[in-house]
Amino acid sequence: MSDENTADNNIMIEDFMKLDLRVGKVLEVADHPNADKLLVLKVDIGGGECRQLIAGIRGHCSHEQLLGTQIIVLANLAPRKMRGLESQGMLLAATWTEGQDQARKVVPLTTSSPAPTGAEVS
Repeated sequence: MSDENTADNNIMIEDFMKLDLRVGKVLEVADHPNADKLLVLKVDIGGGECRQLIAGIRGHCSHEQLLGTQIIVLANLAPRKMRGLESQGMLLAATWTEGQDQARKVVPLTTSSPAPTGAEVS
């Protein structure tokens, strides 16, 4: 992502309003059978709906750290196959590099206070 704030990087509020960001609760976590860096999550996104999310956070978070956690989910992202399994949304995460080896760090975005599963993020 660029640090520059140019007109080319800006979006209109109408574009942002198209995003369906919700609080989801991680119900299950498993290693992806065909990828070393991916986890398969079963996430409750509210309204009785559960989704399978494939996330590139394996090695950055343990199963125990994620299980039961409230995460932020992009719920209206078009489904996509990732190494043979369908991802039905996206877990939002902060990413950066640090240290002399420029190691990539990944931290899932979570709620700082409990919120109802399925609550809108705005």
